[in-house]
Amino acid sequence: MHSDPNLYDFWPYRDRPKITWPGNKKVAFWVAPNIEFYELDPPINPSRKPWGRPHPDIVPYSARDWGNRVGHWRLMEVMDEFNVRGSISLSVAMLDHHPEIIRACVDRDWEFFSHGIYNTRYSYNMTEAQERAVLEDSIKSVMDATGQRIRGYLAPALTHTERTLDLLAEYGFWYSCDLFQDDQPQPVKVKGDNRLISMPYSLEVNDVITYGIYHQSPRAYADALKRHFDQLLEEGAETGTVMCIPLHAYLVGHPHRIGPFREALRYITSHRDDVWVTTAKEIAEFYMANHYDQTLADIARRGDARPGTGFNPQGGL
Repeated sequence: MHSDPNLYDFWPYRDRPKITWPGNKKVAFWVAPNIEFYELDPPINPSRKPWGRPHPDIVPYSARDWGNRVGHWRLMEVMDEFNVRGSISLSVAMLDHHPEIIRACVDRDWEFFSHGIYNTRYSYNMTEAQERAVLEDSIKSVMDATGQRIRGYLAPALTHTERTLDLLAEYGFWYSCDLFQDDQPQPVKVKGDNRLISMPYSLEVNDVITYGIYHQSPRAYADALKRHFDQLLEEGAETGTVMCIPLHAYLVGHPHRIGPFREALRYITSHRDDVWVTTAKEIAEFYMANHYDQTLADIARRGDARPGTGFNPQGGL
């Protein structure tokens, strides 16, 4: 048992060294469409059931299938309209199930990062060999299909083991979207000389949360996106911030929701003089080359660095 997972050091938001994004932009802005596949009858994981009702639960299955058949294409058109490239949180099995979607993303020079193989196969109770196999398959499959070496990871259905982040760093991933502790990137505490950062993703402006838990209307969601952006833009004048909008086409792509989202995207991208409209991979690469070391130095200067790595507070290997 761990009272603190020790995945990152405490790092107060005030008085940090300044992050300067390319072109002196104040906000690094990226959009993360989740392109997922939910199996109708996946293998049973003892820690979590994929569907709320007995098999076959075809209603939520088909609702999510609508996202790939209809919603994704509608969302893609809106992002094209404002020249926003996506960073795809990819259920890697989609490479086989719907290669048409993958080709459309490749044609647009969108980034891919791994969201596991299926969003109905959870990391809970995986052996190390199984978890390694998922990462190795993700790297090879995406490379073979797209020519891209994936550098980011969002665990399937946000499920983890205690070794997940260490394995990501070992396999040459640059960033994880699984931590929600900050509005700027931050080094993750992993074993050895490997490096990994926490990339600001979001739960608060994730359409799954806003529609499924907060029950916001489409216009309330659009307003939340604008207010979220305005605050990060104001703070970005002092030190660069990151805004991510995680999306799911089976939610935001519906006819009554896509219009207000378009308005929010128009609003954010109208500030291009102050906003770096980019991808998660490009943010990670720039941060690690220019600000990773200064972050560690500032944490040490404050006396906030703690020994050890994730789930390993004493520092032993």
